[in-house]
Amino acid sequence: MENEKKPPINVDYFEDLTGDIAPCHDICREQIGDRIRRLREEKGLSIGELSHLTGFDEKTLRDIEGNAISPQLGTIIKLSKALDSALQRLIAGEGQKLYAVTRRDERKVVTRSSSSRGQRSAYTYMSLAPEVKGRHMEALMVQLEEMPDDELSVHGGEEFIHVLEGTVLLRIGEERFELQPGDSAYYLSATPHLLTAQDGQAKILAVIYSE
Repeated sequence: MENEKKPPINVDYFEDLTGDIAPCHDICREQIGDRIRRLREEKGLSIGELSHLTGFDEKTLRDIEGNAISPQLGTIIKLSKALDSALQRLIAGEGQKLYAVTRRDERKVVTRSSSSRGQRSAYTYMSLAPEVKGRHMEALMVQLEEMPDDELSVHGGEEFIHVLEGTVLLRIGEERFELQPGDSAYYLSATPHLLTAQDGQAKILAVIYSE
């Protein structure tokens, strides 16, 4: 009908783009914990030495490697630097191709992370180009949960986000922004920041550059 025109931002388009992010089963946590432990052992580092390099206490590192907690992105980035490993190797594994074309039904949830206190799920990550070898950017579809009281994250690199669905609360230092579908933000990851759903859940496209 004439009076039922679609809004300027085509919500149906974004729904087609994002789709549903399937629940992440235990294998998501197991993979990232296994990768961290394997890389540490390949480097010949003890838990104590990795603790010294990263500033994370030994219990936290053991919990991560044992899949008792799921590390957030900032934690993964710090671990990747300490282990001299590219970020994508920890998140999605080592790619082997020069390019990637990822169809909607071929996307895979690669990991999830919990709140900084490890009490509940905070993010679910779906890698959009895990096959590319030697990439310096990580393109992710991210489902955000509502975690307004979580700690700010600080790590190296740069981030670009584009909101696809829901309302996103972005905190950068002392500033707060409410982002709606179609809004985007670019920031240096060394600036204290926090991304969370404003209410319930939200979905974003995130491009992470790790130095």
